[in-house]
Amino acid sequence: MILAREAIELLGQMARILWFEGTKHGLRDREWMALRFLSRANRFSRTPSALASYVGTTRGTASFIIGELERLGYLERQRSATDKRSVTLSVTQQGKKFLVRDPISVLLEPIAVLDDEAKIRFRDTLRHVLDQADAAEQRHHTDVCKRCIFLREDRTATDGKPGAAEFSCRLFRAPIAEAEIDLLCTSFEHHRQ
Repeated sequence: MILAREAIELLGQMARILWFEGTKHGLRDREWMALRFLSRANRFSRTPSALASYVGTTRGTASFIIGELERLGYLERQRSATDKRSVTLSVTQQGKKFLVRDPISVLLEPIAVLDDEAKIRFRDTLRHVLDQADAAEQRHHTDVCKRCIFLREDRTATDGKPGAAEFSCRLFRAPIAEAEIDLLCTSFEHHRQ
């Protein structure tokens, strides 16, 4: 139990890099979190509601964050083609360029130098902890589509040869491009054992 507590204390100290007082490079911690998330989110999760859920705030606060990022030119809203009441949020080219100044880089670099096996073990350990915490709290965290129970993969055989994979989301009842399965989704639900 002592090792587990030490690990949690280290995570708490690392969290101070993510959640800080004031601003870094002109953005507050939640604005950085929003910009970072929206740059990696799938199209279903690039909405004000999904952003509020991810950041852990109200829709009103999320709207304020969105407005600030828009004002700075890092984010743009686009009306949905299917539902005129909803919007999709997209990180602009200027926002993508600005992300290189992300304060979490001080955490990325030490992890990036680990060998692939160590990176995978580290990532999978964090996922395991989140999965267990989610089960205890009866909630779901955000993760990539390819790990989600709602992802469906179809391989249509042609001439007896396996065809290219086609993906769809059973929750949203929509096709998903293969490039999207590595993006974040706030409606993620992992396979329960």
